[in-house]
Amino acid sequence: MKKYQSSDPFKDARVTSGCAHMNDQDDPVTMILRLKDVRKTAHNWKTFQSGATPGRIVIPSEVNIRDTRQIPFEVDPPLHGSFRSLLDPWFKRPLEEHYQETLAQQVNALVDDVLKAESIDVVEDFALCLQSRALTLLLNTDVGEADTWISWGTHVFRSEDDPLDGDKAAILYDYIDEKIQASSPNPEGDLYSVLLAAEVEGKKLTHEEIKGIMILTFAGGRDTVINAVTNTISYFAQHPESLDRLRMEPDIIGRAIEELIRYFTPLTQMGRVVTQDTQVCEHAIKADSRVSLCWASANRDESVFESPNDVILDRKLNPHVSFGFSHHNCLGATHARQIMRVLIETLVAKVGSIDIIDFEENIESLGEFERKVGFHQLNVNIHPR
Repeated sequence: MKKYQSSDPFKDARVTSGCAHMNDQDDPVTMILRLKDVRKTAHNWKTFQSGATPGRIVIPSEVNIRDTRQIPFEVDPPLHGSFRSLLDPWFKRPLEEHYQETLAQQVNALVDDVLKAESIDVVEDFALCLQSRALTLLLNTDVGEADTWISWGTHVFRSEDDPLDGDKAAILYDYIDEKIQASSPNPEGDLYSVLLAAEVEGKKLTHEEIKGIMILTFAGGRDTVINAVTNTISYFAQHPESLDRLRMEPDIIGRAIEELIRYFTPLTQMGRVVTQDTQVCEHAIKADSRVSLCWASANRDESVFESPNDVILDRKLNPHVSFGFSHHNCLGATHARQIMRVLIETLVAKVGSIDIIDFEENIESLGEFERKVGFHQLNVNIHPR
């Protein structure tokens, strides 16, 4: 298998039954594998709930390491819509020209640095730095804060070895608590200050609600952006002709971004809690059990995507669900897309070739399935044009 490739371990189960099963901390999960069923389930919030016990819709479950509700991620309509109305304008700021210019400056500086180095670990030396510095833009805070976030490593919410180890989560919680307490209401300030000044349904946000929004902002876009950036560089290392093509055909960069995000699907799945006895693809599901929307499987559904296991940079029909679907589509999707666009444009402009020295894959164990989501390390030489 080529180093960039991300296999489709769900194919047989998707074709034969449409569902699979895994145990997660003695709270079993029925995995929904086909695109049509994933989209239908994501849309049906009354039967498939997000606003369950905090941490339960995440896989692996975070019930044992947090009790703060992530907002609006773990909130159902109609309150979910009220929070989204507040947050969407802020999280659409990556479409602004100044935001994009500053992001481009950040990425260009990082690429210039790695071009001077003999070799780098893409995960630690590039993707983590890019993600952290870009997050200062999203929060509208001082770029120096990125150094603190980088020091936390690639995972900010759980330890790499034990999903029940809450020590790392405590570091993030304490940091957010301190930032909220040190901030003052200001609709023109950073995200903490904006939230302190805001109202939802006629009420000021509580400390716990602001904390829940900030936890989601930090944790939701951490591993996913790092995986997307690292996988993309691995792909271009083995497909220098793709860099050449994007250099010659810049008009397909938008489609290339969507295709790379579809193919690599940085987040494998997300859960829901069933509110009443029901069925999914002819399988009975009991109330208060869990299902997962398996984005990674849905994005390889051969009934929807032609040649789903190939990267087709100019793919035209691409209804992927890497950013979720329906009302719970990813709040940070605009930010992530801008990171990918600026990254690819910068690589196209400045990089001639990328040589992989060695690597360690990041493999998720999901019951009977094992899926590569990215790399623990990816050591490369990056050569200028």
